[in-house]
Amino acid sequence: MRLILYFLIIVLFPIFAFAQTVGEDSGLPIPRFVSLRGEIVYARTGPGTRYPIKWVYEKENLPVEIVQEFDTWRKVRDIDGEEAWVHQSLLTGRRFAILHDTQSLPLLKKPQDDAYAVALVEPGVILSIIDCENKWCEVSAMGFKGFIYSDSIWGVYEGERIQ
Repeated sequence: MRLILYFLIIVLFPIFAFAQTVGEDSGLPIPRFVSLRGEIVYARTGPGTRYPIKWVYEKENLPVEIVQEFDTWRKVRDIDGEEAWVHQSLLTGRRFAILHDTQSLPLLKKPQDDAYAVALVEPGVILSIIDCENKWCEVSAMGFKGFIYSDSIWGVYEGERIQ
């Protein structure tokens, strides 16, 4: 009996504890970040057009986090923590982020604290993610390209590598 219990705790538990959840419909990881495809996206209270519209997002490329799947519908969470259902055709896998700080932050020329700023990023600005590694993300917005701390933007998981 002890041997079986030992096997379950030592051998099988780590496998299940670190197994990543994948969506039954897409086969992709859940949760995961995606972005809104259009300038106007209707988010509903449930997974289908028969459900009432809960939100109307009017910001193209806004990052959202997929937290659940049902057929061709995805339950998404926005930067404010609000959740609603969106059809998969209104989402894109292109990665964008949004500055979640309440103050402006510099976009740096190099991934170094002492690098000079190429632009000042205002809160709420949508940033296109080029690359993320360690604590830095290379991003672009409004013709500027530079580096910003990954923990100052929403749309990237801690330690996530994006190429």
